[in-house]
Parts: sequence; C-alpha cells; structure tokens
Amino acid sequence: MQLDTIDLRILAELQQDGALTNVALARRVHLSPSPCLARVKALEDAGVIERYVAIASAKALGLGLNVFISISLKAQSKEALAEFERRVSEHDEVMECYLMSGESDYLVRVVLPDVAALERFILEQLSPIPGVEKIRSSFALKQVRYKTALPLRVG
Repeated sequence: MQLDTIDLRILAELQQDGALTNVALARRVHLSPSPCLARVKALEDAGVIERYVAIASAKALGLGLNVFISISLKAQSKEALAEFERRVSEHDEVMECYLMSGESDYLVRVVLPDVAALERFILEQLSPIPGVEKIRSSFALKQVRYKTALPLRVG
C-alpha cells in the first residue's frame, strides 16, 4: 500500500491516541468523517494498522524492574531455537524477545516487581529451558526514552 501525507497524518494521530473517535480524527486530519473512516479501514485491511491497545503504566502496576536478559543457547538448530521461542513466549513477564544476528543469542526484556522476582524467573523459568547455556542480566537504571509511535515518512 502506498501511503500519502493524509494516511501518515492519520497514523500519527492514532499512534498518539488510538481511542480517538472517527469524527475527532477526521477533524484533526482535515477530512470529512466518511473518507477518514474509509482510509482507516484501508490501513487496517492492508495490515499497516495491526491493532489498537491501551498502554498501562508498569510502575502503577507494581512492575518497577525493567531487565534486559541476554540468553545464549548451546545449539543453533531450528528445533532448539523454536523450542526456546515457544517456551519464553509463554511468560507474561516477557515484553520483547529478539534473536540477535549471527549468533544463537536472544535478547529478552522482562518487567518484574523486584529482584527476588527476577531471581525466581531466571531460576524457575529460563534455566530449565532445554539448550540454555548462559544467562546475563542488565538492569535499566533509568528510562530515558520510551515510545510506541513509529517514525513516519512519505516514500
């Protein structure tokens, strides 16, 4: 789908506030409601808009510990990677999981209430996964920037 400047304005507004009504969105992007809704539906149908979510405050929910965990696997087989990915995806604490390039290492971001919960998570959830060789944790001391809105450009 080729995006124009109006599509990008719609996306920018929805990335800031996904709960906007169609009428409010149309007003902000200078369209009438019907064409605005048609454009939003087209963006959804094309998969440009994947879903709408509410972003909760981790701190308000008692999840003040943000930890990046590097996990090395013993083997790089397709089966070992798939099993690790399946097992790590079962845990709500896991916010993100990336297979890093050129290695059998994963970078996992978890949110937890405290260090004791991190210890339990590592010992009871990560360590027992078959093929896990090394686990290294780094604590986020301060969140300098966090955003969910993607950069938008025409082209």
